[in-house]
Amino acid sequence: MRLLLAEDEKALSKALVTILERNNYSVDAVYDGQSALDYLEADNYDGVILDIMMPKVDGITVLKTIRQGGNHIPVLMLTAKGEVDDKVLGLDAGANDYLTKPFHMRELLARIRAMTRVQTAQADSRLHMGNVTLDRATFELSTPTGSYRLANKEFQMLELLMSNPRTLIPTERFLEKIWGYDSEAELNVVWVYLSYLRKKLAALRATIHIKATRNAGYSLEEET
Repeated sequence: MRLLLAEDEKALSKALVTILERNNYSVDAVYDGQSALDYLEADNYDGVILDIMMPKVDGITVLKTIRQGGNHIPVLMLTAKGEVDDKVLGLDAGANDYLTKPFHMRELLARIRAMTRVQTAQADSRLHMGNVTLDRATFELSTPTGSYRLANKEFQMLELLMSNPRTLIPTERFLEKIWGYDSEAELNVVWVYLSYLRKKLAALRATIHIKATRNAGYSLEEET
């Protein structure tokens, strides 16, 4: 699951990224509201953690802008302000939840799970293709033969493929969606993780396979 963190306190941002990644989230961090809007234009995220007091564009304006544009991504407002009026302002602007600093990391993680759980339920927690099922809630890949619990990036790659069956997905799209725009990962890391998935699909006797199209990308196809 991919999150965008918009928090201008860089020390706090770095700590949050470390903890979120240890809890199997992929995270892009930005430090001002304009950057948050720029990143959200790509619509590559499953949720946003948005500070209110940020330079260039404040968090409330960011929230109003994406909601007016029809983006319903789950948003958790994160701020030092604790007054009721500020909470009401954030929620009325379209926030899904509100957390006041200082906070405990366990509460932040629970609130992220809660707001993204609703989105997952609305999107159907299971994807199906051929004899394969991918459970978004448990990260479980299964066929009648057996099952594997996928690692975070394996899951995200297969979720992207199964959400777009028989559609050619460029290698760069995997890199942007799963490793992030600012990642130093190289394109061959995509091939490495897809090879892990191929081995698991073969071991489960899946009736689908990952097809490579030279110099173009990958697609998920059913066996004929």
